[in-house]
Amino acid sequence: MNKNQIRSLVALALLATGPLFASAQSQKKNWYNLDLKADSVFGISTEKAYNELLKGKKSTTVIVGILDSGVDGVHEDLKSVMWVNKKEKAGNGKDDDKNGYIDDVNGWSFLGGKGGNVNQETLELTRLIRRDAARFANTTAENVSPTDRAAFEAYLAMKTEFDKGLATAKANLDGYTGLKNALDALTKKMGKENPTLEDIKNFTPEGQAESNAKNALLRSLVNTDYKTFYETRVKAGYDHFYDQVNYNYNLTFNPRNLVGDNENDSNERIYGSTDSKGPDPSHGTHVAGIVGADRKNNLGIQGVADNVLLMAVRNVPNGDERDKDVANAIRYAVDNGAKVLNMSFGKAYSWDKKVVDDAVKYAVSKDVLLVHAAGNDNKNLDAETNFPTNKYEDGTLASAWLTVGASTPFNDKRLKASFSNYGKTTVDVFAPGFGIYSTYPDQKYQDNNGTSMASPVVAGLAALIRSYYPKLKAVQVKEIIMKSVEKADALKDISVTGGVVNAYNALKLAATY
Repeated sequence: MNKNQIRSLVALALLATGPLFASAQSQKKNWYNLDLKADSVFGISTEKAYNELLKGKKSTTVIVGILDSGVDGVHEDLKSVMWVNKKEKAGNGKDDDKNGYIDDVNGWSFLGGKGGNVNQETLELTRLIRRDAARFANTTAENVSPTDRAAFEAYLAMKTEFDKGLATAKANLDGYTGLKNALDALTKKMGKENPTLEDIKNFTPEGQAESNAKNALLRSLVNTDYKTFYETRVKAGYDHFYDQVNYNYNLTFNPRNLVGDNENDSNERIYGSTDSKGPDPSHGTHVAGIVGADRKNNLGIQGVADNVLLMAVRNVPNGDERDKDVANAIRYAVDNGAKVLNMSFGKAYSWDKKVVDDAVKYAVSKDVLLVHAAGNDNKNLDAETNFPTNKYEDGTLASAWLTVGASTPFNDKRLKASFSNYGKTTVDVFAPGFGIYSTYPDQKYQDNNGTSMASPVVAGLAALIRSYYPKLKAVQVKEIIMKSVEKADALKDISVTGGVVNAYNALKLAATY
């Protein structure tokens, strides 16, 4: 589920006037690449590694699969590092490289077809409720068969969660609608689209609604301007809950006819379109920049890795991704040469875990490292699951897989981002995922928050290691990343390693292998 990790943005609105938000806003835009001792921010020491360890050293190009919502590949900071399928001739309507995907010059989309592109989607929970509602339409606790009892009870539990989620979404939508309408009316009355804090102070309200709106703005505009506050918190919150009510929790909504595949056939491979950008590539573009935005062009930002090609594979809608799309995206990236996969997506339920497990096993067998975002619900993954996962159905674990939590710039109790999932045995490492400035569609740049931002920091580090030490296997790169973290008391009981990844330490260790 993407929408730029809007869940964390909505949650962070509550921190807008607090010290964490204010301090983060004042950090350097490149903080995640900086060094804790030299720069007083808990970055991963990327610049230190380049300056002290990598000068004059040769590297090989590593392909990184960006499995996401799509990537704006013509962005000024990405166009020079985008993967191109040189075996395919653009626009000739032929499958030149015989991989089953016609004209896949710039990657592939498993969310597109002759009918257009899937943008909005339901939650997996909604799809499972829709599937099982027909099966158990006339079933009760009294007449359920013994063989169906477990599935029926699981359905009832999911239905309870669904009803609660929908009710909460509706209540939140009502709240954000009221706030949005009150602010719209207030600014219209003031005759100013972007009033300053002084304008708000000088405004004399009439009635309780205007008083409430004024007080809300007085609290919120201390550290930001009205337009930013309105767009990133008020409208973002409204849009998020509108999408939840009308798409994510909508039992009658199904956009899959746009793709034209058999949505119930998990083993179907050949479907989709050449549009690897898609209708909303904001999330994937931001992720791509963190991994490998051009470090030599003196524009915008500098990605973690300096010799990569970023392969855009579209499998994440604004809703929960489907397991068959995840599996096919993994296989596509692996078959086309990716050695690191970034997967900044996740969901609470799985439709067909086996098909994803098989794809993960395939990637591992091809010496590919999979990097996955832990999720943004402040949950303990030791007790709850965020799919996909490194644990196969038989209980064994994928050997070349890293699960990543999100950290902040601060070396104290605030180090774990408040929204980040965690787990003593399930979240391997933490990486910067708060106030991360990166590429955005249409030649823009933007700050985002989420484990979606932390995961590509680690994917970029993995690519950096594989680039300068190409003989290392994926499992060795994982081991190096985990062994070289900067330990932190705030993380010791909520992750496997108890630390934040560190490029300088990792590259020093890699040199000893």
